[in-house]
Amino acid sequence: MIEKVRNGLDSIEKGGGLTRAQAKKGPANGSLGMEHLNFDRFGSTNPSGFQGFIKIKELKETACCKIDDAPGIYLVLRKSRTLPSFRYPSLAGHFKGKDPTVAVEVLTEKWNPPARILYIGKAGKLGSKSTLKSRIRDYVRFGQGKRVGHRGGRYIWQLEDVDELLICWKVTKCEPRKAEKELIQVFKEKYKARPFANLQD
Repeated sequence: MIEKVRNGLDSIEKGGGLTRAQAKKGPANGSLGMEHLNFDRFGSTNPSGFQGFIKIKELKETACCKIDDAPGIYLVLRKSRTLPSFRYPSLAGHFKGKDPTVAVEVLTEKWNPPARILYIGKAGKLGSKSTLKSRIRDYVRFGQGKRVGHRGGRYIWQLEDVDELLICWKVTKCEPRKAEKELIQVFKEKYKARPFANLQD
């Protein structure tokens, strides 16, 4: 499974296309199905099971109504290759009185220019009430200044172009935490660091 995830991350940079047969086949049983990922195209769906690729601006306007009510993993992507500008203070809410703002110098040091994946997150666990829809909705509301418990991934709310970032998601058959950890690990192998807004494995 790790090798399949690694191949998927490689395809982010290589931008390899899909054949019609690959698109119909879908992911192999027991894998994360990431061997055919192609985020350079930013399509609406792909055979790995990731879908959405919706701007944060639209998720704010629609209350995340298009997102699945099921456990899974999700990614925050930045399409632009230009260096970002950071805002101070953060747009995010002060949950339990905690200020989510960090120094611009910290954000600048954490920025990883080659990577388009800025954050890898999970939603729920098998048998729980938490779902991709509820978790991503909380994440977006946190970024709108609401006092919501979603400090994970908070660095993105200091990006000036945060509304243009894309979120895609995948319903998982395995435990979302397991899928999240594996994807973060493979990201670290490729980029020698965690995604920009992931502060822990």
